[in-house]
Amino acid sequence: MDVLVPLAVDEPKTRLAGTLAAAERTAFARAMCADVLDAIQESGHDPEVLATAAVDVDAPVRIDDRPLTKAVNAALDDAFDDGAERVGIVMADLALATPAALDRLFAAEGDVVLAPGRGGGTNAIVTRHPGFRTDYHGVSIRDHREAARAVGADVREVDSFRLATDVDESDDLVEVLLHGEGRAREWLVEAGFEMAGADRRATLRRAQE
Repeated sequence: MDVLVPLAVDEPKTRLAGTLAAAERTAFARAMCADVLDAIQESGHDPEVLATAAVDVDAPVRIDDRPLTKAVNAALDDAFDDGAERVGIVMADLALATPAALDRLFAAEGDVVLAPGRGGGTNAIVTRHPGFRTDYHGVSIRDHREAARAVGADVREVDSFRLATDVDESDDLVEVLLHGEGRAREWLVEAGFEMAGADRRATLRRAQE
C-alpha cells in the first residue's frame, strides 16, 4: 500500500517558535519525518512524502505547495485513478509512531479507518473508498467521520496513544523524550533538552549553553 506523508518544508512547526529557532524547527521536523518513514517502511509499506517544496528524504517526494487538504485530495485522486485499492495518509510529526502502531492502523477493517489526534485532529487515515476526501480544517476528526458517511463508507477508528500524539506544542516534546525511540528523541537530547522534575506532571528544560 502507498502511504502519503504530508510535510511542510518551509517554516515548519511554527508553534514551537518559543522553544526552537527556525533552523532547529526545520531539523527537528526532518528528524520526526525520518522516524515516520522508517516506521512505515518497517511495517512493510511504501511511503511517499507529499512535500510543499523539494526536500532530501529517504523516500519518493511529490511536490505540491497547495494547502494540505487540496494537496492530499489531489494525491488520492491520482492514486485511485492509477488503480490503488487503498491509500494511507500518515502525518510527518508522529514522532512516537512505531511499526506495531501502524500495523494496527493498516490492518483495521473498514472503508475508511481514522486515527484521531488529540484535540480533534486526524493524524492518520486509510481509505479504501475512492469517493472519500479529506478536510483538515478545524475539528477534522468530526469532519472526516461525516465525509466518510456522506459517501456511504464504513468508518472504523484506531485508538492509539502513539498515533494520537502529534508534536505541535512545546509540551509535546516531553512525550517525545519520555516515549520516543528514534531520531526525534535523539535530536532533542543532542540539542540539550532533558526532563525536569515535577510533582504531578513531567516538564521539559534545556541545558544552558
